[in-house]
Amino acid sequence: MSPFPLVLPLRNTHRLVRSSAFGVHGSPPYTLINADAAGRTGNWVPEPHDVEIHDVREHEAAFTLDTAGFQFFVGAPDHTSFTDDADIRAKYYPESIALLKLLTGAHRVVPFDHTVRRRRPGERDDAPDRRQPVPQVHIDQTAASATARMHRHLPPADVPALLRRRFQILNLWRPLGHPARDWPLALCDFRSVDRARDVVPITLRYPAPASSGETYGVRFAPGHRWWYMRGMRPDEFVLIKCFDSQDDGQTAVFTPHTAFDDPTTPEGAPFRESIELRMLVIY
Repeated sequence: MSPFPLVLPLRNTHRLVRSSAFGVHGSPPYTLINADAAGRTGNWVPEPHDVEIHDVREHEAAFTLDTAGFQFFVGAPDHTSFTDDADIRAKYYPESIALLKLLTGAHRVVPFDHTVRRRRPGERDDAPDRRQPVPQVHIDQTAASATARMHRHLPPADVPALLRRRFQILNLWRPLGHPARDWPLALCDFRSVDRARDVVPITLRYPAPASSGETYGVRFAPGHRWWYMRGMRPDEFVLIKCFDSQDDGQTAVFTPHTAFDDPTTPEGAPFRESIELRMLVIY
């Protein structure tokens, strides 16, 4: 990648410790999902590194989906109850489809899953109905798993033609109930990532009969540029690019991201609650 092009006055900059890289012991990396009561296990080991994470407020215009891989917006959802999955699918999905078409100009938007996260200190994070913030840098999809999603969630007869068009997987992320001061979301600018060096596919192994999946792990690099929105409110949301088939050397194709423990979180701040909705976006 070319040198990071932005020179911005930085404020509310924090140097933090969090897991970003990993070491693999002798075989392709994998993670076991929902394996047992001990939680996630695998054959790779997180490595903690100090990084700077900058507050994006007042700089939002410098970051777009196609340049940085993420973009912040303001707009409260019509649907405000996020305790029932069926209700979320019936009400939040349709308004999100309309929103994504408006913001991106996409021809077709297909939500395929959502995750509500509520931080519960002391509990394991691997139960499907009790997801917590993920304090590990990752990218939700690889090219292979993105293509697999197209086959999995679209009519088989449509897939060959749609794969010839530009398609993306976007994650619509927003806080729920109160500002996300506790364990907020950090995003790495795609322009600071060396794709050949920094990302490694990790196989996700689910209990049978579920099929396996694949994400990217992210190796630490001192040139990575990290951003978050301090005190992000429920009427604010961010679109995170998980994959883009327009791989032309100029367009952002993914976004490393992680939850992190912000040392400036006010004492007594409510635990983070958030929803992320992943969608196939076809042009």
